[in-house]
Amino acid sequence: MTSSPVLAGRIPVTRLTPTVPDDRWRPKAFEGEVVPFRATVFREGHDQVGAMLVITAPSGVERRERMSPLTDGTDRWEAEVRLDEVGEWRWRVTGFDDEIATWRHDGALKVDAGVDAELMFEIGARLLDRSVAETSRPLVARKRLTALAEGLRRSEASVADRRQLIDDPALDEFEARPLARLSSDSPERTILVERRRAGVGAWYEFFPRSEGAKQLKDGSWKSGTFRTAAKRLDGVAAMGFDVVYLPPIHPIGVTNRKGRNNTLAPGPHDPGSPWAIGGPLADGTLGGHDAIHPDLGTLADFRAFVRRAGALGIEVALDLALQASPDHPWVAEHADWFTQLPDGTIRYAENPPKKYQDIYPVNFDDDPEGIFAEVLRVVRHWMKQGVRIFRVDNPHTKPLQFWERLIAAVNADDPGVVFLAEAFTRPAMMQALAMIGFQQSYSYFTWRNTKAELEEFLTSVSQETADFMRPNLFVNTPDILTEYLQFGGPAAFTVRATIAATAAPLWGVYAGFEHFESVARPGAEEAIDNEKYEYKPRDFAAAERESRSLALYLGILNRIRAEHPALGQLRNIRFHSSDDDSVLVYSKHLEGRFIDAPGARRSADDDTIIVVANVDPHSVRETTVHLDLEAIGLEPGARFDVEELVTGERWVWGESNYVRLDAFTRPAHILHVRRGPDA
Repeated sequence: MTSSPVLAGRIPVTRLTPTVPDDRWRPKAFEGEVVPFRATVFREGHDQVGAMLVITAPSGVERRERMSPLTDGTDRWEAEVRLDEVGEWRWRVTGFDDEIATWRHDGALKVDAGVDAELMFEIGARLLDRSVAETSRPLVARKRLTALAEGLRRSEASVADRRQLIDDPALDEFEARPLARLSSDSPERTILVERRRAGVGAWYEFFPRSEGAKQLKDGSWKSGTFRTAAKRLDGVAAMGFDVVYLPPIHPIGVTNRKGRNNTLAPGPHDPGSPWAIGGPLADGTLGGHDAIHPDLGTLADFRAFVRRAGALGIEVALDLALQASPDHPWVAEHADWFTQLPDGTIRYAENPPKKYQDIYPVNFDDDPEGIFAEVLRVVRHWMKQGVRIFRVDNPHTKPLQFWERLIAAVNADDPGVVFLAEAFTRPAMMQALAMIGFQQSYSYFTWRNTKAELEEFLTSVSQETADFMRPNLFVNTPDILTEYLQFGGPAAFTVRATIAATAAPLWGVYAGFEHFESVARPGAEEAIDNEKYEYKPRDFAAAERESRSLALYLGILNRIRAEHPALGQLRNIRFHSSDDDSVLVYSKHLEGRFIDAPGARRSADDDTIIVVANVDPHSVRETTVHLDLEAIGLEPGARFDVEELVTGERWVWGESNYVRLDAFTRPAHILHVRRGPDA
């Protein structure tokens, strides 16, 4: 009979994280992310154990980090590591019997109790003799340990004097270089580190055709172009956004074109939905996903737009919507890419009972190889034009394996290409899309408004799924104008932007948000006169002159994000309490040894931000905020200075603090904990 293999090591190491729910895929992080590596390490009996993280960067440089115990009694150990190199990292955890820690623990107890004192001193001395024999230890440390062993054996010294040697700081040498006879290694794991923009960014969405659009006297429109849209980039850069997302820029179908507000009766001047991809070009031929709408300009104009954005520090994200209007070349050339109905027609896109008569969904089952080859060609085409970010429309309505294969092929060409999944759907599909390769994900944030809802949501995305899923906290979209924004007034817009910009490293805004656009189409959760179906030029300068704009505040938020590396992390959010159910309190804390993110302020001090937000946009709230000071790196009972980063005010805070948040004038505080000599 063949015996089963023994999988448990002499010092068992189990439950390693970061991980994903399915081990067919690997966890991921972004460049500069501080990742907690954890494991359960234990042994029989009462002797002490330790844990060491051994992690190897893509360049081959190996690091060894001593892990610290988490909550007592859980046998959980943790080491936080800033992953500062793009590529695949390899790591494992070594569990070992910590002989020095066992001796120090037992020796202190026995000597203090007057039991076996001489025996404990000799045991300690022999352990130190062994450590001195390890030539890998620095000579200076070995000399100190030799002297310590001699001191333990000095019988003429008092027991009390030798007892102090058990607590000697020289023994701290064993934190980095433990002394152990027994050890076990976990299986080796990997974690993929992607470029920083995959995990940190401020997105701004606008329609190029609306920027510079003009209505003529006969009611027709002169569309905006890439040249006119490029003028808007300065305003976007002034607000601190570093990604501009463009809805589809391709020719729009004429057949079944939608009119204003999604009607079935378009007027002669209605431009149609950009998501109805495929239509006439300037020369009368039909163009699809690799073409540009003739009203927007030429491919050269688009490349110039991308270059101008790059000069301002902005990347261009392009929409990838795998669907076709009835006029798309695919329909005539590849009829098997679409679902044929018994009556001879092609099935429209549907979300029953809704129908989208201007769009045919792609059927991925009849010619999967042909479809894959074409989509890969399209993506590579836009990569050649300078696009490295794609916002994918409704990926949850396409096969998961298609996306896994496509993203892998694209990232093999360029590991820096980023895909954002626009999938407002069931958690299983949203999370699976992230596991198989999507670098970013839309989320349920848009509909989480109360204090309890936000705490639950933000805890989930920062702790439960952070090893593989990165939420992009968009505050609105062309399709989503929540009741909170419809009826909350400017305070609602201010609060939502504050939370989105500070609670996660990724957030996004659709144009019009800064103008407090809040009138919904009756019976729908979207703005009236929806820009998906018409031109919508906005006078941004006039709105700012007349103080009808949130643009200045959005710029302040993005400046704060750039200056404070604690806000560039996802996993470090911690919630604190208040006496009011409408006052949300959380902190983002980053230890000083990790504060070296690109473009961020550099300091030996910790970076800590505290956000206090009144999530009721209709009231004034006065309450007491209670802080867990240890969660922000302070001793219980400490007093400290905080600076309000929006107004510049300073106060002295402690564990409990009075706040007054007026929804109409100041609905939120963003506080920087001041440390160091300039505090």
